[in-house]
Amino acid sequence: MNTRKNILSFPIFLLVFLIEESIFNQIHLPFGGFSLFLIFSLSWCALSTPETGAIAGFGAGLLMDLAPHSQGSVGQWTLVLIITGFGIAYLRYGDDSLRNSPLSLVVMVSLGVVVSLVLYVFAGALLGMDLGSSFQLMKTIIGNGVWTLAVTPFLLPIVSRLHGLIFETRELK
Repeated sequence: MNTRKNILSFPIFLLVFLIEESIFNQIHLPFGGFSLFLIFSLSWCALSTPETGAIAGFGAGLLMDLAPHSQGSVGQWTLVLIITGFGIAYLRYGDDSLRNSPLSLVVMVSLGVVVSLVLYVFAGALLGMDLGSSFQLMKTIIGNGVWTLAVTPFLLPIVSRLHGLIFETRELK
């Protein structure tokens, strides 16, 4: 049953990825902007169980690795998003005070985006990727975190509704 639900979520991820690549990648915002797909993926993971978070992280990372603008090794985003997706789902799944607060979800997704970018930079440094100056990296990572804090409250109701449509089961009366 869970496999079917995970497969049903793939077209939603693909649609958000295509919107990100065709529209939001063309907009250049100050301090690095934001990644709609990364926010969507981590929000989805935070609403899920840890196993589903890791699977969603795998699918999202695979799509990000295959993106035309991806400069790292194939599998780098996949590894980062499996770790981050599982971690954010694990932290939210066990604590009821975090599960019931939308503000904690917004903060956790923003921190998850920052952690994902830091892990990506760290993995890129280990693999010998040309990263640029440390000031530019810090400005981009912090700017991305701030933009994520600003955008996530508007995206969260959509993600929550889509997640509920697929993963919540209701009895017919």
